[in-house]
Amino acid sequence: MAKYEYKFVRLGESWWSATREAQRSYREIIEQHAREGWRLVQVFAPGLGIHGTARFFEIILEREA
Repeated sequence: MAKYEYKFVRLGESWWSATREAQRSYREIIEQHAREGWRLVQVFAPGLGIHGTARFFEIILEREA
């Protein structure tokens, strides 16, 4: 049975909403990790900021251990 390891990358955390840089760069970060053997599981963006916007993005990645 395969075993997996997980990595969590948090981007753009602020009090009001995720930073614009994080909103623009998340694809590059996912592609960079894919080249290192990581597979995207989910991009998590909880609505906790102003007007229900996400305060941050968390990229969840996995790869076989």
